Amino acid sequence: MLIASLVASLIALAFCCLGLLGFCLWLLKRQRLLAEQQRQRDAARDKRIKELSNRLDAYLEGNMRIGDELRELARVVAPLPDRLNQLELRDPNNFSFSQAAKLVGMGASIDDLTQSCGLSQSEAELMSKLHQARQKP
Repeated sequence: MLIASLVASLIALAFCCLGLLGFCLWLLKRQRLLAEQQRQRDAARDKRIKELSNRLDAYLEGNMRIGDELRELARVVAPLPDRLNQLELRDPNNFSFSQAAKLVGMGASIDDLTQSCGLSQSEAELMSKLHQARQKP
């Protein structure tokens, strides 16, 4: 009886060991599957990071080009206010159109514009009509 119970215990222990072995093999297979899935996700993530990095490099290059063009444009435009002042100061008896527009805004008549600004009759009429068009909504 003691031997039968010992044999039964050994058989039960053998089944438990086989069960544990099967469970360990299943866990190992599952771990390998999860590791492969993780490698695939990592590869996809790395590919996406590389694509985004390339796009960022392209945007940065474009921005640098735009910055260079803006600096060049600023260099070209910078002397324009001085040139405009020089042109306005060249003949003090000749008023500019901007000054005529200011006079029209203050209510100057067409005759006033022709006399004070040296504009022709048609130029004075045009200035007056432009001012009236701006006043109307």
